[in-house]
Amino acid sequence: MNPIRAFRNWRMYTETVRELNRLNARQLSDLGINRADIEKIARKAI
Repeated sequence: MNPIRAFRNWRMYTETVRELNRLNARQLSDLGINRADIEKIARKAI
């Protein structure tokens, strides 16, 4: 993997984690997401 793609993937991962962490428990529940699953979901996003 080239450095540019690695950086873009890392940035997408961190932005996804940050955005999901901003949601409250009810919003996450409405989406069917458990707070413990945020990192796993962010990894799948890249």
